[in-house]
Amino acid sequence: MAFDQLVTSEKGDKLFLLGNEAAVRGAIEAGVSVAATYPGTPSSEIGNILSVVAKKAEMYFEFSANEKVAMEVAATAAASGLRSFTFMKHVGLNVAADSFMTTAYSGVKGGMIVLVADDPSLFSSQNEQDTRNYSRLSSVPILEPSSPQEIKDMMVYGFELSEQFEIPVILRTSTRVSHMRGIVECGEISKPKSTTKATESEEHWLKGYFVKNPKQFVPVPANSLSMHTRLAEKMEIMEEIANESPVNEVYSFENGSLQGKYGVISSGGAFNYAYDIVSQENLGMDILKIALSYPTPKDLIHDFCKNLEGVFIVEEVDPVLERDVLAVLGENNLDCPVYGKFDGTFPMVHEYNGDIVKESFNKVICDLKDDEEFLEEYKSEYGNDFDGDLIEIIEKM
Repeated sequence: MAFDQLVTSEKGDKLFLLGNEAAVRGAIEAGVSVAATYPGTPSSEIGNILSVVAKKAEMYFEFSANEKVAMEVAATAAASGLRSFTFMKHVGLNVAADSFMTTAYSGVKGGMIVLVADDPSLFSSQNEQDTRNYSRLSSVPILEPSSPQEIKDMMVYGFELSEQFEIPVILRTSTRVSHMRGIVECGEISKPKSTTKATESEEHWLKGYFVKNPKQFVPVPANSLSMHTRLAEKMEIMEEIANESPVNEVYSFENGSLQGKYGVISSGGAFNYAYDIVSQENLGMDILKIALSYPTPKDLIHDFCKNLEGVFIVEEVDPVLERDVLAVLGENNLDCPVYGKFDGTFPMVHEYNGDIVKESFNKVICDLKDDEEFLEEYKSEYGNDFDGDLIEIIEKM
C-alpha cells in the first residue's frame, strides 16, 4: 500500500494493514507530535513508515542513537505537554529501563505511549522476555492488542489514559500481532495539540512548552518519595478503570459441550488461538479477553470465575496472567481449578499456535469426559442416587 494512505484516509475508510502499519495510523489519529525509536524487529516497520510520512503527519520523528535516547526524547516531549510515541523491541526496553522507570515516577503532561514488540520463540532476538513483567516492575499500565484494528484503537485509547493519569502507557505487541494483516477501519485524525501551551515553530511539527516543576520532574530522593506515593495512588484508581474498561470483554459461546462449566481467560495474540479453537471445536466456553491487563482487573476476573468449575489461562510467554488469576481466586477463597502453565496444561515457554492450544485444552477435556463416562457407568450399575464426587465413588467401591 502507499504509506500516504495512513495520513490521508478519512474516518470510516477501511485499509488492509499490517499490525505495525496500524500503529502508525493510531499515532496519527491520536495527534502525536514527537516519535522516536531505535529500530528492532518486530517493531521496525513502524519507524520505516514514519520516516516517510512524519512530515505530512505534522510529526517530528527520529531514529535515535539507542532505545534509552529514544525514551528520553519521548519523555521530554510528553513532559512539555505534547503527545509522544516511542517504540522498540522487547530487549530494547532493557536499554531504556533506567529512563523508563524514572519516567513512571515523574509522570507526563502530554500522553506518552511506549510500544514494545515481544518476540515469542525468538524469531529475531536473543531472548523471549515478557514485557508484562516491566509493567508490574514500574507500576505502568499495559495494553495488549490482538489484531491490527485493536493496535490502532488502543493507541488512541492509551493516549487518553496516559493524559488522564499523567503516566506513560505500555502497548505490548508480539511478532505475530505486529506482522499480521487485517482490515482496519480508520477513525478521525486529531490535530497535534499541547496540554501546556504550544510555542510557534518554523518546522512542520508542534513544539511544546515545559512548565518548570521540580517536585514532579527532579527525582532526587526527597521528591521521589512523594512521586512513588502518587504513582501508587494512580494505580489504585486505574484498577477500577480496568474493571470497567471496554477493551476488557467477555466473548460468549452457546450450546457447547462445556458451556457454563469452564471458561478461558486470555490476552494479546494468544487470544486469537483460544477464540479459534473454542469456536471450531464447539466447546462452548466463554472467553474473558483482558486487553488492559495491568492494573489487574480483579473484580472482573472474580465475577468471571466465581461460578466456574475450572478456568484455562491462555497467554504468551510467562505465566503473568495466571499468577494474577490465582491471586484473585486465593484472595476470594474461590474453589476454581486453574489450567495453565504451572500445572503443565500449556507449554511454559515459546509462542503458541492453534494446534498447541487445542492439544492443551484436550489434556483437560479428555480427562473430564473420562470422568463423566466413569460416573455414568457407576450410576448404571449402582443406581442414580449418588451426588458425590469421583473420589468418594472410588472409595465406596
